[in-house]
Amino acid sequence: MNNLQEQLVALGAVFQAAVLVDRIAKTGSAAEADVACLLGSLLVVDPKDTLQVFGGDDSHLHEGYGALSSALERDPGSLQREPLRYALSMLGLERQLAKRGEMLEIIGKRIPQIQNQVEHFGQGHENVIAATGALYQDTLSTLRQRIQVHGDTRHLQQPNNASKIRALLLAGIRAARLWRQLGGHRWQLVISRRKLLRELYPMMRG
Repeated sequence: MNNLQEQLVALGAVFQAAVLVDRIAKTGSAAEADVACLLGSLLVVDPKDTLQVFGGDDSHLHEGYGALSSALERDPGSLQREPLRYALSMLGLERQLAKRGEMLEIIGKRIPQIQNQVEHFGQGHENVIAATGALYQDTLSTLRQRIQVHGDTRHLQQPNNASKIRALLLAGIRAARLWRQLGGHRWQLVISRRKLLRELYPMMRG
């Protein structure tokens, strides 16, 4: 994989988190394997490459690629408006997090505790999801810029759904951080759209 493809994997994961948040908010559920892939990415601390962060391949990121491509194409017919809003908000929150050393420290200390819970209960257990959601609530949701999630109140008010949404937002922000570390920046989405799409289309088919 070249560097731009690695950036697109990370950016695709941001959009995948956004798509799943939107789906849970509106329908109350999302594919467990897709959710597990993103939540698992929070626990990967020393990957040999970008794909390893997401379990070794990008098979659970393809809906994210689709939402990203529709955003880059700027086609009103295919644009996924809520996922785009969530994705851009996650990119913005990552910039704020990067300046908050004490917040990064809290996250760094609590991720190993969640890892211990995963080893005890399993990745998809509600205790693990609740702990991950609580970490988002205690850190990123205290920042002035917050992500307002829109959907069906019946689904949003269920504690497990609320935790899952927060956990996915945290995973999306982690992917945004990875994108920055790989050299990604917001201007790319404006001035390098065609270049990004040329690399993204084969990844979508793959």
